[in-house]
Amino acid sequence: MADSSSSLPPLCEKISYKNYFLRAVDLTILGLLFSLLLYRILLMNQNNTVWVVAFLCESFFSFIWLLITCIKWSPAAYKSYPERLDERVHDLPSVDMFVTTADPVREPPILVANTLLSLLALNYPANKLACYVSDDGCSPLTYFSLKEASKFAKIWVPFCKKYNVKVRAPFRYFLNPPVPTESSEFSKDWEMTKREYEKLSRKVEDATGDSHWLDAEDDFEAFSNTKPNDHSTIVKVVWENKGGVGEENEVPHFVYISREKRPNYLHHYKAGAMNFLVRVSGLMTNAPYMLNVDCDMYANEADVVRQAMCIFLQKSMNSNHCAFVQYPQDFYDSNADELTVLQSYLGQGIAGIQGPIYAGSGCFHTRRVMYGLSIDDLEEDGSLSSLAARKYLAEENLEREFGNSKEMVKSVVEALQRQPNPQNTLANSLKGAHEVGHCRYEYQTSWGKTIGWLYESTAEDANTSIGIHSRGWTSSYISPEPPAFLGAMPPGGPEAMLQQRRWATGLLEVLFNKQSPLIGMFCRKIRFRQSLAYLYIFTWGLRSIPELFYCLLPAYCLLHNSALFPKGVYLGIIVTLVGMHCLYTLWEFMSLGFSVQSWFVSQSFWRIKTTCSWLFSIPDIILKLLGISKTVFIVTKKTMPNNMSGSGSGKSQREDDCPNKDSGKFEFDGSLYFLPGTFIMLVNLAAIAGFSVGLHRLSHRHGGGSSGLAEACGCILVVTLFLPFLNGMFGKGKYGIPLSTISKAAFLAVLFVVFAL
Repeated sequence: MADSSSSLPPLCEKISYKNYFLRAVDLTILGLLFSLLLYRILLMNQNNTVWVVAFLCESFFSFIWLLITCIKWSPAAYKSYPERLDERVHDLPSVDMFVTTADPVREPPILVANTLLSLLALNYPANKLACYVSDDGCSPLTYFSLKEASKFAKIWVPFCKKYNVKVRAPFRYFLNPPVPTESSEFSKDWEMTKREYEKLSRKVEDATGDSHWLDAEDDFEAFSNTKPNDHSTIVKVVWENKGGVGEENEVPHFVYISREKRPNYLHHYKAGAMNFLVRVSGLMTNAPYMLNVDCDMYANEADVVRQAMCIFLQKSMNSNHCAFVQYPQDFYDSNADELTVLQSYLGQGIAGIQGPIYAGSGCFHTRRVMYGLSIDDLEEDGSLSSLAARKYLAEENLEREFGNSKEMVKSVVEALQRQPNPQNTLANSLKGAHEVGHCRYEYQTSWGKTIGWLYESTAEDANTSIGIHSRGWTSSYISPEPPAFLGAMPPGGPEAMLQQRRWATGLLEVLFNKQSPLIGMFCRKIRFRQSLAYLYIFTWGLRSIPELFYCLLPAYCLLHNSALFPKGVYLGIIVTLVGMHCLYTLWEFMSLGFSVQSWFVSQSFWRIKTTCSWLFSIPDIILKLLGISKTVFIVTKKTMPNNMSGSGSGKSQREDDCPNKDSGKFEFDGSLYFLPGTFIMLVNLAAIAGFSVGLHRLSHRHGGGSSGLAEACGCILVVTLFLPFLNGMFGKGKYGIPLSTISKAAFLAVLFVVFAL
């Protein structure tokens, strides 16, 4: 346990990033927005319906900026000192690591294997780690790949620890040759290890197209006659670190699991898989802390576990109140610059309130908290209060809450009472693991309701996060350098649109369920500003309506010959607003090392995803609320990049902006996602063309002045932001908009022009 001596330096410290200049800028922009709203109210009677629509849109934008200002008011993060951990903590706590995958086609097994290898090689005693991989696709190919990876791990893990390798995912590490100044022994080991990894890659690649290996071993008998949505529970102890004492050549436990699935049962997608991982790990190793990562997010910082333990074990911070430690999601490609900036500023802002929002990956959880404990259930020393002990430890309550498995109930009691894990053989828990994986096990229990990862939303991370904060817990945010975890984002196109729609729909589901921040801010233990932060996130989908209207209003006003923007000196409000916002967001990007081009691409993609992808979350949630249909979790396709930059640290670990001729290009297909953007582009081009030939003069004025240069500039700005669609109209292959989409958009654009005129 931790040494609480106050004379020793702290394991971590909270760093505040208050910036009064940025506060002044935020308030100035907010003041300008309110001034614009006041101007519209004063002249409302002198203008037509367009003025009202613009007022409603700008009211929503003002509300969003008010939320942003509240969120960013007191940013903070934690800095950990893992080098101090050994002198402060005599017995490091155990950690169970979870990796989830669901489709061997959309999530290549070699990618999952690299994530697994990076976790097995972390700088933490191997006898304190256990890695569990959940395969919701029940794929023999995935199991074969992971089994082969576990064999390679016996070479990879000692190599990493012997030479203190910085990047511990082989597919990234072997991109660069060894430095010439390295010793001959290192060069020899490097070549041997690389050859073994290439053998692993070839085996996985060969197995993808040939299933003969299925019949080669009895180990694959469990996968015979199985389907992804119809199979029994499979639990296999691939590697057990028997008698391990934490030496460098040891490899942590590794367990493969696939829960039972039947066609007529709800399985709750990733949340259901995570809860099965919690139960199986509780039976086998029952570590007090749990790390979960997506299958494409490899561990990039070898000390990531030690950094998180610094937060949990720091006595002076009242560590009992920290439910989870969230790392930012960083990426080694250039498709996620906008998300990186969003995490850096808004993420740190939320971290300064009650703590960051759980982002679904790169997060360390406390097992006791995931079992439903709230702040009020603990004494000052972290033990259960007498009231909580009677509530949680009564056998009838435990079976009702956690299910009727005796082994599961026993492990829950041990976890709640913080009892040390008995060093049992993992194989002894296989029968119990199969029992808790039955598709009816959760029936009439609290799993997914108040225990574990919460259901009722495809955004299980945000839903679970607000549930934890609503019970009074805090969370911590660490943003180390180099980044703790790195992954890849889908390129701009169908996969990105699919992912954004799923996120927006899931967040709206939480907004309208019992976890809603609109309810929590008044009757739960969540702080008011934290509720506002959740409200900002959960209303992403709702922004599509005002943004869509605002992209069409300048074109409508040009064609209709009516005023959208103030005239004369009051036009300065709009000009100043746009200018300040552009300079402000540009500064945010450049201060993090991104280019002007990266900023422009991100601004463009934000408008596109809002009007094209988030828009479809509105009918999704309406149909669900009416009981007509249910939302569906679709796995985002992951790919192994062909060319990536070196294996250094920090920014150098990510690709440079636009490293090849196709990077940053937008991809299209025939889905409806691209109809709104094509329609917006055609309408604004038509309005600009009509304005240039004086077509707007044919329309009658209905009071409030006529359109002019300001409205024309608005159309040009919209066309600039939707430039990928203009390029797509003339592009070919996957970079071109299908003719069917252009035809539908053109028909709608003609109707719009006729209506406006």
